[in-house]
Parts: sequence; C-alpha cells; structure tokens
Amino acid sequence: MQISEGLYSVDLSVPLMGRINVIYPALFLDEQGAVLVDTGYPGTLPLLHKTIKNLGVDASTLDSVILTHQDIDHIGGLPALLEDSSHPLEVFASELEKPYIQGDKMLIKVTPASIERAVANLPADTTPEWRDAFRRNLENPPKAPVTTILEDGQVLDRCGGIVVILTPGHTPGHLSLYHKKSKTLIAADSMVVAEGELQGPIPAYCADYPLALQSLRKYLQFDIEQVLCYHGGLITDNVNQRIAEIVNSMEA
Repeated sequence: MQISEGLYSVDLSVPLMGRINVIYPALFLDEQGAVLVDTGYPGTLPLLHKTIKNLGVDASTLDSVILTHQDIDHIGGLPALLEDSSHPLEVFASELEKPYIQGDKMLIKVTPASIERAVANLPADTTPEWRDAFRRNLENPPKAPVTTILEDGQVLDRCGGIVVILTPGHTPGHLSLYHKKSKTLIAADSMVVAEGELQGPIPAYCADYPLALQSLRKYLQFDIEQVLCYHGGLITDNVNQRIAEIVNSMEA
C-alpha cells in the first residue's frame, strides 16, 4: 500500500503456526533507489519480492536495509535478501543491536526456556519435520553483517529526510523512524495497532517495559499525521493526540 509519495507499507501475509500473521515492513523510494525497513521472517523472500513488485516497485532498485531491532520477524529475511541481491546492500542498525543481528551475541529473547515454550505452543497437527525445522531456526537464528550504525537524531538524506529515533525498551537498541516529508512515524514495535486503535508497547514482548514506555515521550516533539506499526499496520486518526494520551496514561 502506498502511504505517500515515496513511502509504502509492504504488507506481508505470512502463514505461521497454523494461522496468517500480517506484518508491515516499510519501503522508501527515491531517485537513488529503495530503502527497506525490516525484512520479515526467514523464508519469506519470494513473498517480499512479489509484494514489492505489486506495489509497482522494481526490487532490483533496493540499495539499503534499515533494521529497527533484532527480533527474528524483523531480521529473518536479511541473509536471503543479501544473497539474492545482484549488488551490495548497505545494512543500517543501532550500535546496541549490531552484535545480535550479526550473530556475535544470541538474541536476547531467544533462550533455552523460550525455545521450549515456543515449540510446545505449536499447533498439535504440526508435522515432526516442521517442528524440528522451527526449533533449528530458533537455536540458530539468521545473521548478517551490519555495515552502518545509526545514531539518535541522525537524519538520513533520503526521500525528503528520515529522522532516526532511538526508542529502547522493546529491545535495548530498538529504533523508530520519522519521515519528514509525509509526517509519518515508522514505529516498528514501539507501539501496535489493535482493534483499530493505536496502543503502547506490549509488556510481554518488551525487554524493559518501563523503558519502552519512557521512549514514547520522544515522539511528542514530532508532528505526526500517521503511524505505521509493524504489528497492526497504518493508522491516521488523531495520532498526535493519541500518542500524548498513551504517554499521559503511563504517568498517571
């Protein structure tokens, strides 16, 4: 879906554990090429390419990838994307997330206990082969090199200006992006859209929930007309007011 000139939501409907899980990476497009924000789950490269093509964008124009954080549903498609590309891609991330994305450190949310819980929660009709593959993917998460570090407040000179906002809490180095030209916030997992309403971070999925709430205060300095959340998609209804409400409610 096109959000504005040069900005798209890449809506990916991914079959996962017996149901369809829709995630919403973002794609920026300008005269230099295309910038993908997050890469989806492992094994979804064909779906990603098809969805980008359906947006009227040539996937071969992709020149860089921004990773908002280390979770598998955000970094999972990166190795295949890099291998498939006919030219080198610049990979951006925050300093704190880099060692996890590169595999120098184990993903903070992937522990022996969390792997056992995830496998146990698979649908009863999951085949042994798929169950084993699922376990192997968690025990050996995808990894790829980060080439460029993003700093808080940095402005990327692409697509009318993309502001980097470090918003730790969901993970230690989670970042969000503000597209100046369209006044759009790419919130990644700092917020979600649920039941048609913009909501704060989900406690169970945060490495540091109080910090994740505090990070939302950074958004108050921006004039935001629309928000794209990785889980829930785009919302445009009074978002400045809604973000202020979320921040005020956590301080009450």
